[in-house]
Amino acid sequence: MPADRSPRGQGIAPGWLRAALLCCLLAATATVAGCPDGAPQKPTTSVTPAPRPAGPAADLQELTGGKGVNMGSPVVVDLTGPGYIQNEYVASGTATSYRPQGALARDGRWVFQPADAAAYRTRVLVRRPADARDVSGTVVIEWLNVSSGVDSDVEWYNTHEELMRHGDVWVGVSAQRIGVMGGDVLTPSAAGSMTTGLRGADPARYGSLNQPGDGYAFDIFTQVVRAIRAGGVAMGGSTPKYLLAAGESQSAYAMVTYINGVQPLTQAFDGFLVHSRGSGALPLVGPGQSTSLTDTAATTPTLVRSDTGVPVLDVQTEGDLTVVLNSLRARQDDSSRFRLWEVAGAAHADAHALGPFVNALDCGVPVNNAPTHIVVKAAIRALETWVQAGTPPPTAPRITVTSGGSPGVARDTDGVAEGGIRTPPVAVPVDVLSGAPATNASVLCELFGSTNPLPVTRIAMLYPTKDAYLQRYTAAVDKTIEAGFALTADRATLLAYAQPDRIH
Repeated sequence: MPADRSPRGQGIAPGWLRAALLCCLLAATATVAGCPDGAPQKPTTSVTPAPRPAGPAADLQELTGGKGVNMGSPVVVDLTGPGYIQNEYVASGTATSYRPQGALARDGRWVFQPADAAAYRTRVLVRRPADARDVSGTVVIEWLNVSSGVDSDVEWYNTHEELMRHGDVWVGVSAQRIGVMGGDVLTPSAAGSMTTGLRGADPARYGSLNQPGDGYAFDIFTQVVRAIRAGGVAMGGSTPKYLLAAGESQSAYAMVTYINGVQPLTQAFDGFLVHSRGSGALPLVGPGQSTSLTDTAATTPTLVRSDTGVPVLDVQTEGDLTVVLNSLRARQDDSSRFRLWEVAGAAHADAHALGPFVNALDCGVPVNNAPTHIVVKAAIRALETWVQAGTPPPTAPRITVTSGGSPGVARDTDGVAEGGIRTPPVAVPVDVLSGAPATNASVLCELFGSTNPLPVTRIAMLYPTKDAYLQRYTAAVDKTIEAGFALTADRATLLAYAQPDRIH
């Protein structure tokens, strides 16, 4: 097993497994064409940040007591070895909601204006080097995922090895109402379930929190960012240089809304990592309401606007293109400020994301076991380089899709997806890694894809000896790193995905 796939530490929020990584709902059935926006920008040597409009910043006060930090994650990372510490804060202030001026056009060039205001108190979690001298200056601010009804730090456990190697600060924001206040879980397999939110899970620690509705979430996120950018107690005396927003799945819907409508007003971020989005965007809702991914805004194909002024890197798995999310309907061309990476053989969530709970699922076939997190780590570093030096990430090939009214993923004779970023286990297969689940899979299992072993006879045809297999696999590892879709620091982990014992 690869070294960074083992669970570090113990613990999981109660009820996590039932709704594990239910990371999105329905997508639209309409189609939308890509909107090219000129040739990709040539590398530059410097980037001049846009002026940042003045606005309120959240007040951050340390949060202690109760049962300690509550986070619904399958894997808890031990921070002590890498020299990291974790602190939790109450972020408070008065947030503004937004309303659109005119229609929400499919090109993403939306115009928002402030609506009403409400007081808020929410949770912010900061993980940073204990020694301020080890801080890189880059801060990754994650919109915590609430698809299971509880906050989950999906991007953290996809990228934490690289963040800690580099000395980056990670900040998780409890932006949405259900994660704080609780309520009906909106994902299909958990229909009718209720979650207590942070307040109900630990009243002694979180009882004073109040999230007034998801319409205010975008400004709450902005105000936390402003507080982090100003330094102060949460940063341990260091001052950030680059602030990158990140969100996966339902939180990626939020990133699309933020980029298209809020970032033009706030200029709060230096770059965005969008990971496993659906075809639409997180809707704007009224006071006291939680968002629904069956809303028109979430189910209408929407592009990321091409005039952001800051870089946006979108990482999509094979499983995201069709199945539940149908992000293929919002596929768009690269531009001077946008890159799309599509990862063949990858599922919306996989064995790495499930951690020690992968064996608790019965999806008819083993869930997907692709090293997608390796690509996501390369993406966060490529985004930082783009922001810092103006050097765009490499252009990635698109996954090949079939033609017709209902396009799907094109596959070779073994069933492996064609095109896209091809990690070594996909390029040199002994298993068919796929974003497609087993036939008649549940909605939950649809998100986890599949791992189907190739027949022994087929493996023998592909690789006459173990040495032949390992030579091809090692070459694929080095090719992936050279192409920029994996980091040199992750070479050993990619090599550990090889299965020479399957060769006879």
